[in-house]
Amino acid sequence: MALFKKRTVGKPGEWFYCLRHQKVEEGPDCPAKDRFGPYATRQEAEHAMRTARERNLEWENDPRWHDPSKGGDSGQS
Repeated sequence: MALFKKRTVGKPGEWFYCLRHQKVEEGPDCPAKDRFGPYATRQEAEHAMRTARERNLEWENDPRWHDPSKGGDSGQS
């Protein structure tokens, strides 16, 4: 049995989205590995999954994050 319980880091007024419980929490209540945040408002935390999807889509379509095409247009012989 552990003598000291490891507390999660966070402050009142910071909002998080818990991936495990799929809910917004203030504080936070759950470990960092299970949450997104901190967010400044509850509304931002409520939209965390939508924000993540939008950012992932932007990154997937960003040409700076992809290797050049392996086709024959590289100019090398």
